[in-house]
Amino acid sequence: MFNLANTLTLGRIFAAPVIIVLLYYPNKITMFLAALVFFLASLTDFFDGYIARRSNQVTNLGKFLDPLADKLLICSTLIMLTYLGYISGWITAVIVCRELAVTGLRAIAVDMGLVLAADKFGKLKTVMQSFALGPLLLHYPYFGLDMHGIGTVILYIALFLTVFSGANYMYNLHKVWLTNE
Repeated sequence: MFNLANTLTLGRIFAAPVIIVLLYYPNKITMFLAALVFFLASLTDFFDGYIARRSNQVTNLGKFLDPLADKLLICSTLIMLTYLGYISGWITAVIVCRELAVTGLRAIAVDMGLVLAADKFGKLKTVMQSFALGPLLLHYPYFGLDMHGIGTVILYIALFLTVFSGANYMYNLHKVWLTNE
């Protein structure tokens, strides 16, 4: 149950409160540390799945915890960046509502015996959200680069993918429901 893959996923879950605490005291050092923790936690998203599949350690616990860890990490970071005034609240609301809606629909589908795995758009959405949050967490200019501006542009791309992938998930789930009636 607590194999290496699941341990990495748990590490991603425990990274969320560390980032929250660091962002509660925003300055160039704590923002950099929050970005570093976020980056390392985001890396575990790739490695936990890779390790689980490669070593044949895919577990039901891992299938449950992996998307939960992604949502906790990304949503808590978005909420804190909104609290700091670094991103607009409506962007955070759209992303968090999409995550809650898809998670709720996924739970209903599982209860009905249907499984609809994350597709390439959902995975791309998560990657783009992570790519956006890194520079937004850095916030301050580095090497003459406006990290906040870079993160904001990527966040709008991630926002589009968030809405698109959510709509695509609902469309695909509707198709599966119709074929199973």
